[in-house]
Amino acid sequence: MFRGNHMFGRGGRSAMQHDCGPRERGGGFGRGPGGFGRGGSGGFGGRGARMFGHGDLRLVLLALIAEKPRHGYDLIRAIEEKFGGAYAPSPGVIYPLLTMLEDMGLAELRASDGSKKLYAATADGAADLATNKAAVDALFARIAETGQSFGSARSPQIVRATENLRLALRLRMHRGPLSE
Repeated sequence: MFRGNHMFGRGGRSAMQHDCGPRERGGGFGRGPGGFGRGGSGGFGGRGARMFGHGDLRLVLLALIAEKPRHGYDLIRAIEEKFGGAYAPSPGVIYPLLTMLEDMGLAELRASDGSKKLYAATADGAADLATNKAAVDALFARIAETGQSFGSARSPQIVRATENLRLALRLRMHRGPLSE
């Protein structure tokens, strides 16, 4: 699992400009037709690999909360499922973007259950989506294409379970040798 790949390329980066990379090695999200990334290495999992261009993830989040109000974790899972398990944004990217959407007046807090905040699109958010409809449609078409190519091989639940098992084994091995 690659974490911390740059989402926007070179230069200074805010917390909202960092993103986790692909969950699997191999394949590619290159710069070719329909590929993600508008620069960098163009390779899958390379230091310069990017899942989204500038502002794309903001549009994805806004479109998903316009469909129905969602919590941050629900958004992470929805994106991961759309990518067929090959990619999931980190909470460190999602939550600041949700706050930014709220500050911009494009999203609003509908309810809060403890630490879980339910976000929904505002009328201004719906108008922003309508203005950017062509970009949103193209973005979701690329996501669907990528999800199909990776989704046919592995389900997001299996990828997640495999990564959890790897981490559990790695943590256990650090405590010493295993007994029979």
